[in-house]
Amino acid sequence: MGDLEREFEEVLTQLNDPSLATDPKRLRDVSRRHRELEEVVECWRRLEASAEDLETAREMVSGSVGAERELAQVEVAQAESDITRIEEELRLLLVPRDPNAGRNVIMEIRGAEGGEEANLFAKDLFEMYTRYAAARGWKVEILSSDPSERDGLNEVTFLVKGDDAWSRLEHEGGPHRVQRVPVTESQGRIHTSSAAVTVLPEAEEVDVEIDPADLKIDVYRSTGPGGQSVNTTDSAVRITHVPTGIVVAMQDEKSQIQNRARAMVVLRSRLLKAEQDRQAAELSAQRRSQVGGGGRSEKIRTYNFKENRVTDHRIKLTLHKLDRVLMGDLDDVTDALMADKRYRQLDDA
Repeated sequence: MGDLEREFEEVLTQLNDPSLATDPKRLRDVSRRHRELEEVVECWRRLEASAEDLETAREMVSGSVGAERELAQVEVAQAESDITRIEEELRLLLVPRDPNAGRNVIMEIRGAEGGEEANLFAKDLFEMYTRYAAARGWKVEILSSDPSERDGLNEVTFLVKGDDAWSRLEHEGGPHRVQRVPVTESQGRIHTSSAAVTVLPEAEEVDVEIDPADLKIDVYRSTGPGGQSVNTTDSAVRITHVPTGIVVAMQDEKSQIQNRARAMVVLRSRLLKAEQDRQAAELSAQRRSQVGGGGRSEKIRTYNFKENRVTDHRIKLTLHKLDRVLMGDLDDVTDALMADKRYRQLDDA
């Protein structure tokens, strides 16, 4: 721990350096490292203090008798319990940090299999996440949306801003399945439909270097609902990153400049995620695990309205409170997924 304590002191010195304010990337990296090290060093110092308490209590046991000895034995047991608890806490803190921890999140939701019912479910998921964001004090910014014919969503892309947004939302990527009686069903039969959710870490300009020569930019007239200028000017923007084939289109804003800026936000995030996946040699597998075909047989989670049930199939978690989950009460699900990730990391350590 000596090395980490020295690094912590060095980071504190860097934070007090006035020149840091002129370098946004370095400021962000140093501040993030400070938060990481502060938890570890504080935990280590508590462990050292408990070890000293244990040594003192053991000395009292060996040098006392009667009631005083019994009291000292209680203090020994307490110190031993504290050490066990703090050691486990420290072990968790020393698990390698997710490089995306602390980042904002870009989420994409689209209706997949099930026709208009899938689009209605996509809207339900979007509203669920926006309510969850409000409950946790996060900010949500819609980047683009494509409403469907019956007040659903063909697709929506939005930015979630919050310090713990990534850690709580990263596991939401994948096919989500719904089982319910659609509003379009006259016979009262339960249908199964699905929506696909993609979760991306927001990338800043300093994270991804994009050569303008690698971009193919097309402008065209917006086709969705909007004000006068939205449908009468070439304000919509489609950006293609030629080397990777990634395409991002934006048309919600009246200004071509605004649409281009939003498209670049999403493009940078997709490129960052693709590079992270490539480095982990899992690009194809990870993309399929999140988006898949959006088919009903593929799913990470099922929402069953008749039974008021939500089941996350990855961790075999079932909750009979679908109504509350759809209102944004997602902590039980995200807590369980975060705990599962920590345990798997500890097993691999």
